[in-house]
Amino acid sequence: MPARSEVPVGAPVWNDLATRDLGSTVAFYTALFGWEHTDLGADVGHYGSFTLDGELVAGVGPVPDPSRAPGWAVYLRSADARATLERVRAAGGTVLWGPHDVPGQGVMAGVRDPSGAAVSVWEPRGHPGFAVVAEPGAPAWHELLSTGYRAAVAFYEEAFGWSVEVQGDSDEFRYCVDQVDGEQHAGIMDASAWLGDEPSHWSVYLLVEDTDEAVARAVELGGSVSMAPEDSPYGRMAVLADPQGSPFKVISAPDGAA
Repeated sequence: MPARSEVPVGAPVWNDLATRDLGSTVAFYTALFGWEHTDLGADVGHYGSFTLDGELVAGVGPVPDPSRAPGWAVYLRSADARATLERVRAAGGTVLWGPHDVPGQGVMAGVRDPSGAAVSVWEPRGHPGFAVVAEPGAPAWHELLSTGYRAAVAFYEEAFGWSVEVQGDSDEFRYCVDQVDGEQHAGIMDASAWLGDEPSHWSVYLLVEDTDEAVARAVELGGSVSMAPEDSPYGRMAVLADPQGSPFKVISAPDGAA
């Protein structure tokens, strides 16, 4: 199983899911991806972890506020969460909560970028984040769909130290990635032409062996399909929602890729 190397500052380091029905959510994801779930107990509000063959892949817990919508959160790595929050403010972002110290694990916070997307901050101490990539059931990619593309790019450069490589800059396709030492870690897409009233948001892609089979299985388990499987240069992908309505994406490797 491909282990994850050291995560650069600013790159996605962790994902977790807030849900209104912990039992059914755990049942859905464990059945769909072969994950195992560990409940860390009442002292932490029954927050827990998902593992794949013993390796951390994501967290899950009840929504902390009943008024908050369920959904996936993306955490970007910080070397110093408090310093990151100062840069967030200087770059035009908003601090939503934190910083909160998690004893023995790290420091966490939540922010909103200038395009309106929420993203979380994680300063690892004892908890390094998800430990496996490039394996079915593991995180495959993270992407910001933004209605304020240029402001968002400038924000992530300033607040999180992104080194941006532009992959397209036309009205048809405007996209960039955070790239460190030749390795891409996350992307930003200009989605202003098609998001409509939907706000800017981060998306989590999970790798699967067969996208069509994963979609069919998700529906059997009570999930729904927001975008049917379609081919792309990066693999066959689809957009799903779990039984609580939380969206996520699945992608299989392109033909011929390992």
